[in-house]
Amino acid sequence: MAQKPSIPKGTRDFSPEEMVKRNYIFDAIRQVFQHYGYLPIETPAMENLSTLMGKYGEEGDKLIFKILNSGNYFSEFKKDEELLETKKQGEKVFTKYISEKALKYDLTVPFARYVVQHQNEITFPFKRYQIQPVWRADRPQKGRYREFYQCDADVIGSNSLINEVELIQMIDDVFNRLNIPVIIKINNRKILSGIAEAIGEAHRIIDITVAIDKLDKIGIEGVNNELRENGISKEAIEQLQPLITFQGTTIEKIIFLKQLLSDSAIGLKGIEEVEYIFRTVSMIANIESEIELDISLARGLNYYTGAIFEVKANAGTLSSSICGGGRYDDLTGIFGLPNMSGVGISFGADRIYDVMNELNLFPTAITASTKLLFVTFGETEQNYCLPLLKKIRKAGINAEIYPDAGTKMKKQMSYADNKKIPFVVIIGSDEMQSGMLTLKNMVSGEQEKITIDYLIEKLK
Repeated sequence: MAQKPSIPKGTRDFSPEEMVKRNYIFDAIRQVFQHYGYLPIETPAMENLSTLMGKYGEEGDKLIFKILNSGNYFSEFKKDEELLETKKQGEKVFTKYISEKALKYDLTVPFARYVVQHQNEITFPFKRYQIQPVWRADRPQKGRYREFYQCDADVIGSNSLINEVELIQMIDDVFNRLNIPVIIKINNRKILSGIAEAIGEAHRIIDITVAIDKLDKIGIEGVNNELRENGISKEAIEQLQPLITFQGTTIEKIIFLKQLLSDSAIGLKGIEEVEYIFRTVSMIANIESEIELDISLARGLNYYTGAIFEVKANAGTLSSSICGGGRYDDLTGIFGLPNMSGVGISFGADRIYDVMNELNLFPTAITASTKLLFVTFGETEQNYCLPLLKKIRKAGINAEIYPDAGTKMKKQMSYADNKKIPFVVIIGSDEMQSGMLTLKNMVSGEQEKITIDYLIEKLK
């Protein structure tokens, strides 16, 4: 019995039409990265499990796809009792016996590993970009996949906040190119640390930020319930309410925070950094995106230490983040290179694709990668076309020929229609004798007789 073809949940096949659209997004992002001096690298699809574990918080660690060791990984256990005893010691102890590698969860931690491993070959500050897939063992839903592409740009080896300002410019440039109206939300993890101090829970900063980061998904009551479950006191939760619900302009929020965090050195440092970013961005002309200070923005990843960013589409029904990032002061220290500060952003290409599809933002021209199709009446005409086809391709025009000589003209024209090829050249005995080609516009239906040189000029 034949096996029913299928793919794992949370993964997708992409048709040629979808790939053309996806490449349109990748190309727009790549061009902006390059305009700002970022250079490409690639890292393996899998990393050592020890490289990834412990870098994303407890919840993130659960979403790492682990790879079973090859061979008989149970051979290290001499008897069933030993295997059961190891399992009793906990998942982490047991996992190290059966898995040493994992699919990468994001591009930032592998980047930090790369920087440390290749530090003697790198010129600092190091500006790199990566466009590669990552994997997360998440529950699939709309806009959330188990395999998806990230488009990252990071600069490491510089403490300057000018880097944050440039990243905001890059975000604005990318979404202007893609015609997506967005809102760029900014906060600072130092401000969140100051808030944790102010409510008497400085040592619970991770629990607080992980909960606050879910505000959009589970609402204020859901956040409060999670805080209670994690042992945050009732008084601290009550003090936190006005902070995560405060509404106002960026200036009003800064005034509010300065009053609240007046006794917190780290909180005031975060406010100072936020003020610099907003002040400097305001000096740059043509920033078209909406930008706001969002006190409730936390971003759950543990390695962020300074400015954090999140970008959402300002149109359509997809409410999830389509870009995010932030400053991390010592991610490379985990791998033996301390005090190497970096900052970066990551564009979620899959979510951007969903937004553009919903808002019908893809240019119609990009759906047809072939611009010209030669159709013929037989093998003689087909052979006549081959040198012409080579000349057209050499001129940089995407062109093809219908391969099966003698196929009915209607079927060849249907092929052009189905592939959305805008122009067709019809070659018969008259065209071969006169040297004039019959060009048909598949959109308007108009036909004209032209020379090969004029055809190239017209289509270029």
